[in-house]
Amino acid sequence: LRFDEKVRVVVFKSQVKGVFCAGADLKERANMDDAEVGLFVRRLRNLMDEIAALPVPTIAAIDGYALGGGLELALACDLRVAASSAKMGLIETTRGLLPGAGGTQRLPRCVGIGLAKELIFTGRQIDGQEALSMGLVNHSVPQNSEGDAAYQRALTLAKEILPQAPFAVKMGKLAINRGMEV
Repeated sequence: LRFDEKVRVVVFKSQVKGVFCAGADLKERANMDDAEVGLFVRRLRNLMDEIAALPVPTIAAIDGYALGGGLELALACDLRVAASSAKMGLIETTRGLLPGAGGTQRLPRCVGIGLAKELIFTGRQIDGQEALSMGLVNHSVPQNSEGDAAYQRALTLAKEILPQAPFAVKMGKLAINRGMEV
């Protein structure tokens, strides 16, 4: 996607109704030794960094659960649209873990340090409406009978971006991202 000049916007959505991404398979992870866990987390972090570094806008369409690494995936995207019934949270502390794929950096940049600490420390799950009120998502929409309301709103948002000058959009993303690191 990084090198395909025809790609102008990327929308991430799940093929599983009611779930955006439920995060890592903790049963699989429990069978890993320390070296394997380290490699797994590094690869996951690198994937999220690659998604965040895509030169085009990325939109997460959260039509269900986005927990742990699933929320970290959404946070790696530029924009997030959630169904009001979606459930989101960095729930790792409830499992004796720590968000390891960038969530501890991206969540505070998105909602502020205090709210990020509260959400991570408690492992609390919030719905799409709460996520909108704290700035975690750009839009919260009522879920439809097909279960893809967030995806439909994400497509509408993508269609708003498409007519804009591709170079200007890419440079705007780059300038904002680099400015956040200063």
